[in-house]
Amino acid sequence: MAENRASANGTGYTEGVPCWVDAQLADVPAGERFYGELFGWDFEEAYDSTVWARLDGDRVAALSRKTDGRMPTVWTVYFATPDAEGLAGRIRNAGGQVVTSPTPVGPDLGTAALVTDPEGAVFGLWQADGHTGFGRRHKVGSFAWAELYARDTEAANTFYGGLFHDALFGPDAEPDFGRAAVGEVFPAMMPPHFVIHFRVADCAEILGTVNRLGGRVQVPPFETSYGTVAVVSDDQGASFAVLER
Repeated sequence: MAENRASANGTGYTEGVPCWVDAQLADVPAGERFYGELFGWDFEEAYDSTVWARLDGDRVAALSRKTDGRMPTVWTVYFATPDAEGLAGRIRNAGGQVVTSPTPVGPDLGTAALVTDPEGAVFGLWQADGHTGFGRRHKVGSFAWAELYARDTEAANTFYGGLFHDALFGPDAEPDFGRAAVGEVFPAMMPPHFVIHFRVADCAEILGTVNRLGGRVQVPPFETSYGTVAVVSDDQGASFAVLER
């Protein structure tokens, strides 16, 4: 599959471009302490039990309190769409599933849904209203890349290529979404999943900070076509990657 190439216009993001990320945590204040020190984020109240994470005033992510302790502690990537209901239907038709139907979020912020691809990898859909997505991305301390780890990479090519053709192959796109086989980085028995990457200036230095803050290095640094990557988890178990370009 060609890498996803993102293109933002004045009103938001092309359908299929990663436009937002959030973490579902048991303890949001603890998350604020961890990510505030790790990435230099500060925080503001957003809606319900959710806070915006900001970097120099720009929104870069959200931290939300899990409403059910049985829910996973996880980072989720959201792909932009002008029609969440329509895209959810196309996902069903292509063999995926809708986990959470499109639902309005906050005071006129937008509409969100959780879905899976045919192999079960979970991702989000975001239909923007007042919140169009990242205020900053591709910079140190912000979203840099989303990698899908799939078992059947050709099936992933077909699924995402069919859903997000313009984002993947449009003339003005830039790479920020790729895919690899699960076994390239993770044990082969691990379920297919997305890993969100945050850009850092120095991968080795940030790993020391992760350990000091109570997180864990899950996959030591390795080289990719888009930079040096390490996969880590925070002190509550939410996994993500750090990327040094």
